[in-house]
Amino acid sequence: MRALVLGVVGLIAFTLLFPSVRAYLGQRAELDALEAEVATARATEEDLRAELDRWREPAYVQAQARDRLSYVFPGETAYRVIDPEVVVETPVVEGSTTPETGAALPIGGSGTPWYTTIWDSIEIAGTVEPPEEDG
Repeated sequence: MRALVLGVVGLIAFTLLFPSVRAYLGQRAELDALEAEVATARATEEDLRAELDRWREPAYVQAQARDRLSYVFPGETAYRVIDPEVVVETPVVEGSTTPETGAALPIGGSGTPWYTTIWDSIEIAGTVEPPEEDG
């Protein structure tokens, strides 16, 4: 009889405590996940602040403009190195009076920087009349 009462009391205790323990463990796991997310966000924020500090330096801005946009200062000469696998060699014809020009860009290639091409397309778009609407 004592074992039966002890078993019933244990079952009631388990029934009452199990949801609380389960909720506690679930919230603890969620808290650990949120702490990891906060740590990741802080690391990302630190990286972004370091990048922002780099962009505040004029030398870094100049280096990025040179690397990314191919900008040069007035009086400097810009050189473009062309990949030899992409370049089409112009054949040399014997007896030709035209000077040998060397390597050329592929057909359809442009020798101008990308920003010049974009600016030209903006100028062209500004001069074209919009189509009239039928209505």
